[in-house]
Amino acid sequence: MTFEDLGLSPEVLRAVQDVGYTTPTPIQEKAIPVVLMGRDVLGCAQTGTGKTAGFTLPMIDILSSGRARARMPRSLIIAPTRELAAQVSENFELYGKHGKLSMALLIGGSSFVEQEQKLDRGVDVLIATPGRLIDLFERGKILLADVKILVIDEADRMLDMGFMPDVERIVGLLPKIRQTLFFSATMPPEIRRLADKFLMNPKEISVDPPASAAETVTQGLIKLRGAAKEKRAALRSIIRSEGEAVKSALVFCNRKRDVDIVYRSLERHGFSVAALHGDMAQPVRMETLQGFKDSNVQILVCSDVAARGLDIPAVSHVFNFDVPSNPEDYVHRIGRTGRAGRSGKAFTLALPEEGKYLDNVVRIIGVKIPEVALEDADSWSAEDAESADRGRGRGGRRRGGKSSDTSQRGRGGRRSAKRRDDGEEAVADSTITQEPPASEEEETEETQAADVREETEMKEVVPFGRQREEGRKPAEARGGDKAGKRGRRSRKLDDDDDDEPQPGETAFGDHVPAFMLRPAKVA
Repeated sequence: MTFEDLGLSPEVLRAVQDVGYTTPTPIQEKAIPVVLMGRDVLGCAQTGTGKTAGFTLPMIDILSSGRARARMPRSLIIAPTRELAAQVSENFELYGKHGKLSMALLIGGSSFVEQEQKLDRGVDVLIATPGRLIDLFERGKILLADVKILVIDEADRMLDMGFMPDVERIVGLLPKIRQTLFFSATMPPEIRRLADKFLMNPKEISVDPPASAAETVTQGLIKLRGAAKEKRAALRSIIRSEGEAVKSALVFCNRKRDVDIVYRSLERHGFSVAALHGDMAQPVRMETLQGFKDSNVQILVCSDVAARGLDIPAVSHVFNFDVPSNPEDYVHRIGRTGRAGRSGKAFTLALPEEGKYLDNVVRIIGVKIPEVALEDADSWSAEDAESADRGRGRGGRRRGGKSSDTSQRGRGGRRSAKRRDDGEEAVADSTITQEPPASEEEETEETQAADVREETEMKEVVPFGRQREEGRKPAEARGGDKAGKRGRRSRKLDDDDDDEPQPGETAFGDHVPAFMLRPAKVA
């Protein structure tokens, strides 16, 4: 079957041909004719099967007749993440370029003014995340009484992120008579209940078993017995063992702070890498994602913000640095590779304490993940020791050891020496045999704490003029011992603050220079 057999208009068919698609995917083949008939649809298909085009193509045809009014969109698409909403808007621009439909994208982190201006002109297609949509509605900038088509995309992800109360509120604001398209990669009981609530006599379309992994993805499991540092070494090892086959890769972490730690680790070992998570500013997130799509970066370390709906066909590998706590997220993560008929590989790193999560993943996908043995696992400790030696060569301090003069780099060195004198623990940059090396996470926390202490110490240094105005306090009251450690300038301040002239010195009041004297007036 071809797209011509689905009943699409010539303008849409021409746009599809421009993109290079000739044969619809199973979900598109079954969903497009039903949507064109005006029926509600409950679609369930694994990620990467073309669900987005399954509703964008028929919507363009349906909305081609009619006119939008100010602040009253004719259709509404709700997406769980900003990246997914932006991708849906790109699909409408791509497939609707031969039409005259107007579109607005409402996502957080973007200007309210630009979004309000588009709404004031009237839009045919409104794509939004739940939070920003409710915000603009409460401001009175948007009316939902004219929505004819509602699309809820990645409904299971909405549920996981806690957006369903907002979605239910939004649906309550829409007209009762409408067409609703409900798409999800999995169909848990909660999603089924919401579908029964939102849809009227829907056509249920399911092309794959729920929560099934794509057959084009080769899976592998690497069981570890150490700590997080061994995970980072194993990740580097598997990337190197894959060699040139790693064209572009996604590394998924469960926590945002782990994203930063793994990113810095890979960057320090010479990999082309970038980071992406929800705490980043929206322009930075979009720029990072675009750089990865353009192959400017080989590896993207990310949280689950990139696990749903992002269409990056060229991803060759997916690495699960952590086993996802939600087993359905595993399906979405590995679904970022092996897309559009391509083959891909997905490797998962698992520690013993992650065994329960791994069991849940195996149970939901219905197959056991094959274990993979890394040949150079014995060389990880040697590699880490070599890395530690390089750290000592750069002037790092050993945990709990003594600091040398060469290791004190500017204020950072003096700060380390002060902590040692006070009995505090120094920041660890390398490894010794007596104690285990500090993890990168511990290094980061200690470094941040040291920076805070430094800022506090610098604030205690009162400017010279202010010291004189405050009554020239004795050096002991100002912490003269600390001032002596701060260097030559602080000692000079103490000397200049003495109230009485020393023997052999002439005070300014005892001797007035001749150029300041004025001749007395003669009567």
